Amino acid sequence: MGRRNSSGQALLLGVLLIALLLLSVELYVYEVGKAIGEANLNSFSDSIFAVRLGSRHVVVGSLANISQGGANQNLEINLENWSSFVGRQYQLGKYILNFTSKDTAQYSSGIWISWGANGSGVSGAYANFTLKLLDRGTEINQTYAINVTTTLSIHGSYRVIGGNTKQVNVTSNLLNEGVPALAKNLTLYYNNSSNWIVPDSQNNYAFIDYGNGTYFTSFVADIPSENIEVSTHVFDQREINVQANVTCTEI
Repeated sequence: MGRRNSSGQALLLGVLLIALLLLSVELYVYEVGKAIGEANLNSFSDSIFAVRLGSRHVVVGSLANISQGGANQNLEINLENWSSFVGRQYQLGKYILNFTSKDTAQYSSGIWISWGANGSGVSGAYANFTLKLLDRGTEINQTYAINVTTTLSIHGSYRVIGGNTKQVNVTSNLLNEGVPALAKNLTLYYNNSSNWIVPDSQNNYAFIDYGNGTYFTSFVADIPSENIEVSTHVFDQREINVQANVTCTEI
């Protein structure tokens, strides 16, 4: 009996140890599986974010090129190349990226360039995207739009100092997607006998950057005409060019 009890106790103890071992293995596998699942979710999230960010960079870069004289079709060409590149990535599955450039209202092939004489200028690009990520047992679908818009508005005034000599003041406001933005470069021109001239120190040129997307420029020049036309050309921090003209009002 004693041996049987000992054998039975040893067998029971062995069963318990095996059960505990199996339980610990199951818990380990569960925790590892959970960690892998979270890692995959994070990887999916990071991957989708990277594609969306890349799409935005392509739109911004295309608009910068087009605003400096490139063809409107460059946006669609660049997006085609980007979609093809994304489609060749297989780290987490098969990517399918499609896009449509906006072609309504002010947009043509996804581009809106309007540099008017009414004191406002717009350089914009707009495209809609659909992204699919196909993995074993997983399918992720997302739609998103990228709207990049650089807007410039200017207001000009002048006063006669004496004869044809006039002091001209111009205030310019720059926006990115409707939010005040900083300019990388701003150049002011004034029209004198059909010649566009950049004022300099000889014109007592003054420039104030208020640090919030608002810029004040002032100069003195001999301008025979009573129609004082000025033009502001701006490159924002993204290298997007926008221009606006306005006829100043006398004060």
